[in-house]
Amino acid sequence: MTSYGATDIGKKRSVNQDYFYRNDEPVGCFPNLYIVADGMGGHKAGDKASSLAVSRFVELAGQTEGQFTFSAMEKIIRQVNKEVYQLSREDADYEGMGTTFVVATILEGKAFIMNIGDSRCYFYDGSLRQITLDHSLVEEMVRAGELRPAESRNHPQKNIITRAIGVADEVEPDFFLIDFPEGSRILLCSDGLSNMVDDEDLLDLLAKDLSDEELVGHCIDEALYFGGLDNITVVAARRENGRDAEC
Repeated sequence: MTSYGATDIGKKRSVNQDYFYRNDEPVGCFPNLYIVADGMGGHKAGDKASSLAVSRFVELAGQTEGQFTFSAMEKIIRQVNKEVYQLSREDADYEGMGTTFVVATILEGKAFIMNIGDSRCYFYDGSLRQITLDHSLVEEMVRAGELRPAESRNHPQKNIITRAIGVADEVEPDFFLIDFPEGSRILLCSDGLSNMVDDEDLLDLLAKDLSDEELVGHCIDEALYFGGLDNITVVAARRENGRDAEC
């Protein structure tokens, strides 16, 4: 695997509440690990929620061995959620904080993906697919047929999240398993990218066969060009020839 990640504060925010992690080498039972989190809350709270969730997930992932990938992910994220939620209740500075979370690992030609909130994972193999489903009010209205997709991008309730880490004592992630052949790519991002850059423009960038670093840079540049209304975080990872490590 090869990867690259970057984050940008955008043009309108005073604080960057996004946080990411990428590692092409094993982390505990995970042969590689890619994460994007988008915090929410007050001036300090969102930043704390995303950074704490990612750092604790990585720390706990490093302690795993010989576990089934999704079981490990679920066990870790439930522990992370409890810790973020507990801090939000104990410290007034962090009251009401929460974060989205999307994580992926590639194992033996399969991508194991988990998400909570509206940070996304896309898959590219010549065509582009959004793998994760947004846990947001607007996207649930779209899936229910109450709103057309074209109406969702600028909807006034676009930022209402229906699931997040740290807002309740329990959390319900979604899991996705897809084939991940050699040469294919995943793109993890916060909504600072997906709200600014549509799928057609993302496909155009991916079709250029850029390096991971070039792709991430162009994605962020596009989001800034179209307004940069939020923090922008992108992690791109590609499977090269060869066998991935076993969990």
